[in-house]
Order: sequence, then C-alpha cells, then structure tokens
Amino acid sequence: MIKNKPLLLDLYCGAGGSAMGYSRAGFDIIGVDINRQPNYPFEFIQEDALSYIGHNYSKFDVIHASPPCQAYTRKNYNWGRSRTYHYDHPDLLEPTRNVLTEIGLPYVIENLPEAPMKGSLTLCGTMFGLKIIKHRVFEANWPLPFFVPISCNHTDTYNPWKGQGRSAEKLREAQGTPWIPSSGGASRKEGRTGDLFNAIPPAYTQFIGEYLIKYLKEKSDSVLSR
Repeated sequence: MIKNKPLLLDLYCGAGGSAMGYSRAGFDIIGVDINRQPNYPFEFIQEDALSYIGHNYSKFDVIHASPPCQAYTRKNYNWGRSRTYHYDHPDLLEPTRNVLTEIGLPYVIENLPEAPMKGSLTLCGTMFGLKIIKHRVFEANWPLPFFVPISCNHTDTYNPWKGQGRSAEKLREAQGTPWIPSSGGASRKEGRTGDLFNAIPPAYTQFIGEYLIKYLKEKSDSVLSR
C-alpha cells in the first residue's frame, strides 16, 4: 500500500512552480537544484541534480524533472538587449531521461514545446482559467491523461514578455505563483535561477499529479490483490 503522501523528488526545482502543484495534488516534496533557491517553498537541497539522484533515488516514490530549457528557447541569448555575461546552456534533457529510465521509478519530464520531448501532453495556462499563455510539454513512463481540461483560448491574456504595463505582481497573479517575489529574481552570475519567468503555473502539475496519485494507488492495489 502506498503511503498517505508519496514522496516526490523535484529535480532542477527552481522556485517551485512544479512542486506547488504536486503538493496540492497530495505529494510530499524534496527539491534539488545546483543553484540557490531561497524562495523554494518546500525542503530544498542544493546539489547537482544528476549526482543527487544517483545516490538517493531509493527513498522516493516518483520523480519530476525540469531540465534547463534555455537551449531550446526561441529567443536568442540577448533577448533584445545587450548582456555583459553570456552563458552556454547545457542540454540536460537526454542525460536526465536516460538516468530516469534506468532507475525505473514513475517519472514526469517537463520542457518547452521546442525541446525533443517524447510526450504527447501539452498544457497552457488558459486551459486552467489562467490569463497567461505558457505552453509546456510533459512526458512520462506511465499513462499521462489523454484529455486536457479545455482547449487553449489565447484571447484576453497577460503577456509578461512584451507590451506596456508589465509587472512582477501581474505575472505572479497570472500564473498563480504568489510566493516568488520578483520577475528579476534570476542571476546566473550569482547562482540564482528560480524566478517568475522560469516557473510554470502550479495548475499544470496539480492536474498531472492527481492522475499520478491515482496511478500509484491502482498499481499498489494491483500488487496487493495478487
């Protein structure tokens, strides 16, 4: 029988957008990130994600991973402005998938639509009544839901990337991440990456997490009935 609250490992956790959704779905969370994440709302361990999982995976029931997505973004590294510091972004998607496949625990990987994902589930904020267009793709080694809550509706939404009147407060409200203090909270020079722009709306992983809880229970009940 599964525990009342399965323990989920949140790799590349950032500021905890994914984690908050899983928590609302009924999971206990431990987040791991190579950078400091002072705004992460659950237990946090600062360590290289792939190194940590290699030594600690046996204590967890499920794993979520959001490998750095900047390698797949459609924006160039300047984002329309001059930058003093430029960082090459490692492509950790395939190495992460390989490790998770070898471990064999139920997992979810999240990334941009432009990334080479094997999943078929794409979610947008507007599917959950949020006023933000933020498409993310999910893949898993268990049956993800076939149907999304509703179709995308991109009218009357908040665009945090362009236009007048943008603010961190509006972005927090639009995507449902009120604990993340500012959209300027990321600094790779200082080792902080968990900001509003990188976070995904918790509604995405709450939706997925509720299906995952049911999957774990059905799997447990099947083992007990043998």
